[in-house]
Amino acid sequence: MNEPLAERIRPRKLEDYISQQHLVGKHGILTKHLKQGLIPSLIFWGPPGIGKTTLAIIIAQESNRPFYTLSAISSGVKDVREVIEKAKQSGGLFTQKNPILFIDEIHRFSKSQQDSLLGAVEKGWITLIGATTENPSFEVIPALLSRCQVYILNSFDKDDLIALLHRAMKIDTALSKKKITLKETDALLRISGGDARKLLNIFELLVGSSEGEIKITNDFVLQNVQKNTVHYDKTGEQHYDIISAFIKSIRGSDPNAAVYWLARMIEGGENVKFIARRMLILASEDIGNANPTALIMANNTFQAVAVIGHPESRIILSQCAIYLANSAKSNASYMAIGAAQELVRKTGDLSVPLHLRNAPTKLMKDLDYGKNYQYAHNYQNNFVNQEFLPDEISNTKLYEPGNNTREQQFKELLKKRWKDKYNY
Repeated sequence: MNEPLAERIRPRKLEDYISQQHLVGKHGILTKHLKQGLIPSLIFWGPPGIGKTTLAIIIAQESNRPFYTLSAISSGVKDVREVIEKAKQSGGLFTQKNPILFIDEIHRFSKSQQDSLLGAVEKGWITLIGATTENPSFEVIPALLSRCQVYILNSFDKDDLIALLHRAMKIDTALSKKKITLKETDALLRISGGDARKLLNIFELLVGSSEGEIKITNDFVLQNVQKNTVHYDKTGEQHYDIISAFIKSIRGSDPNAAVYWLARMIEGGENVKFIARRMLILASEDIGNANPTALIMANNTFQAVAVIGHPESRIILSQCAIYLANSAKSNASYMAIGAAQELVRKTGDLSVPLHLRNAPTKLMKDLDYGKNYQYAHNYQNNFVNQEFLPDEISNTKLYEPGNNTREQQFKELLKKRWKDKYNY
């Protein structure tokens, strides 16, 4: 039996699929698509081993469509065109059931390879389903992205993974013959890092090499598997743990630790654009207006490494990481937009005050659009005290300046301008 356990127990029906209830539950969007028989082109975005490929196969089977698959790692434009031609022939011209073309790791396709998909998607020759672990906003060309629905697949929680183990013990022919007790699962779940494929590989290794009654405990797992975890870990747990340590080191203003974790990623062959993109986010989330130059530095780093690539990009990444680690920190902008979004969710679509509305027509002017708006540049220091929020939430303070030199200057200015309004 050479087929891996993950493949042997791969669910074939939507009802057997574990997790992602926001997509495949009773009221999930994919459930609705399948009932209607209208499947749009899709991109599944999420970490490794959470069932992106499985979901694509189930969609094809339950919608009774021809299914073609390509891996972006090993396929070129020629392969894409050949599959599209086969799909055209199998789909026919007068059926709504377009063949499905599944492309794993679509983020690894070059621009020209992605361009080769556009015509087939646009003309309906294929329904594209792409799977990616990277943010499709950065890795999929806009023309293709605009023709696809992007659905996020969430990491498995503990209950999902335990349910997966029980499913394996119940339905797999080899495992069902063994007497296995899941006494403790923490070590097993921790080593697998939320990757279901990796979890099942490790589980099969454990039980396959044991005889008699098998009790899965933390000690049993650590003794038999932990020393071999590197063999199983390529893009799963380490990918997320090390980038987390890297970001937290920069946030914590430790350039030494930041460079160490950066080196770990570089030596492991991490995508340099992924590293630079995370620093770009951090420059705004954790530094923000305490040092606005940090965002410029990070953006220039992202652009530079995209052009240069390995190995020279390591120098640019190091320079940026050290700069960000040594920079003053503030999460005030991050907190402000979070508070503002929460306020919007609570209060809904409040009306724009009349004096702030645009009035391009006579009717709008007659309805008092723009009436009594005070043009700031007509006043001393280009400032006039007027209301900019809807009446229902007037005087709501969302931005609290951080405790750093630059934002404390902001605070003094806000106190002077808005002393009677925002309580700075």
